[in-house]
Amino acid sequence: MIADLYHDLGGYLHRVFVLNLDIVVIVGLLGQLLFTARFMVQWIASERAGRSVIPVSFWYLSIGGSLILLFYALYRADPVFILGQGLGTVIYIRNLMLIAKERRTRDA
Repeated sequence: MIADLYHDLGGYLHRVFVLNLDIVVIVGLLGQLLFTARFMVQWIASERAGRSVIPVSFWYLSIGGSLILLFYALYRADPVFILGQGLGTVIYIRNLMLIAKERRTRDA
């Protein structure tokens, strides 16, 4: 029974991560890598500051990863993923707009 489960799991993982690997999946993985990198950037910035901070690069990585994942979701026709990444992209862009506005006000 356990051997069957192991074999089934191994077959599933092989199909998902080896047989399904194509250029679209590679692009999707790139988007996910960018999206994940933002958390590393945020963590490192927070550790350096000794408090929780969100650097501007976090938002740029968020937009880059989100846009790539949105295009990936559109290609895969996944409505849940499309809605999630679409809304997220709008929020990330809005955050950059607010940061730019704050900087203009501060510099004036």
